[in-house]
Amino acid sequence: MHNQINTFKIAVRKFAPFEAAMQKFWEQYCAISGCSLKLEMVVMDLHELYDSTITKKGLANGDFDIGHISTDWILEGYANNDFEILNPYINKNKPGNFPKGWSKSLLGLQRFGWEVVGLPFHDGPECFIYRKDLFENETEKANYLAQFGKTLTVPRTWEDFHQVARFFNRPEENLYGSIFACYPDGHNTVFDFCLQLWTRGETLVDKNGFIRIDTQAAVDGLNFYRKMVNDKTAVHPKSAEFESVGAGIAFSQGEAAMMINWFGFAAMCEVDPNSKVKGKIDVELLPAAPDSNSASLNVYWLYTIANGSKNKAIAYDFLRFALAPEQDKQLTLEGGIGCRISTWKDEEINSIIPYYHKLEQLHEVANMLPQKQNWAAIAAIIDQMVLQAINTDASTEELIHLAQNQINEIDK
Repeated sequence: MHNQINTFKIAVRKFAPFEAAMQKFWEQYCAISGCSLKLEMVVMDLHELYDSTITKKGLANGDFDIGHISTDWILEGYANNDFEILNPYINKNKPGNFPKGWSKSLLGLQRFGWEVVGLPFHDGPECFIYRKDLFENETEKANYLAQFGKTLTVPRTWEDFHQVARFFNRPEENLYGSIFACYPDGHNTVFDFCLQLWTRGETLVDKNGFIRIDTQAAVDGLNFYRKMVNDKTAVHPKSAEFESVGAGIAFSQGEAAMMINWFGFAAMCEVDPNSKVKGKIDVELLPAAPDSNSASLNVYWLYTIANGSKNKAIAYDFLRFALAPEQDKQLTLEGGIGCRISTWKDEEINSIIPYYHKLEQLHEVANMLPQKQNWAAIAAIIDQMVLQAINTDASTEELIHLAQNQINEIDK
């Protein structure tokens, strides 16, 4: 299935704003450059995208010219020579204001020694997203005070989060206290587990670089998570079927008071014409255990050039165009999250998405997932553990112990 002569193929993460932005960028690029190749977007959800680009070697074989690649997979792809090394292109003709135009936290994971294999495409760390119209409502505040003897505020602890979720859970109004993304794709529940761990003051990796989840913080975090997610009086009933995009869309339809999700889904609420909560939401740092600091997770999306592409020069030229400040801003207005500092601080963007400037502070508390070649396999074990916790009565300690033993087998 190698490139037909006249097409340019991009492996695109399935998300309407990405699809719309890529189409527009390509049309604009062709108008300016005179490029006559026809764009073929291959739109895929996470599993399929990973499978066709990395597992089935689609980038190495030249099935695509450019791929949207998550930083979760970048080390594995690099180790397998899936990506074109970009240094010679950057040295000859670097993207505008590179690298200073980006936060350092968006330039590290795609660099191996001196070799750069990707450029920032879409970002937006995990954050706490909530309906400020509900939290600021006088009647809600009075009722909450009467019910719990305390003021209704943005929850700072996980216990408060649970209590507030129950308070706002009103199935008869199609409003639920919170939404989780528990779809078993090796990502969402894994991220949620890591966030529980980090906001309880624990790390995922021990001092020797091994994954260690057999800790008290992991037990506390998983206990809380399984209790929370299974609480039908606090959580959207479709959480088991939602991946992050589905959860984000439900939130934008006004179906929940709070969620922990990627920043991009907060922005989507302001720019998506179908959003029912425009102007009604805000973002904050995640809740944490009483004596711990908040944390976030920074997983971001990259543009990569396929090692097997026959159109590498065009691919890089297009990426330089797509990375320019104007296009980065346009991606944001479509509902993606631009990666340039200039976009984060842009006045027009902040007038449309009033919390956009908060990206900088989220990046300050954001952790990265460990860079391991077999991270996908380790994540699958953690995913399985969390799903067992949600769907069975097995003891938390046993599940963690079992997962730790499985991880030890492969984490050498």
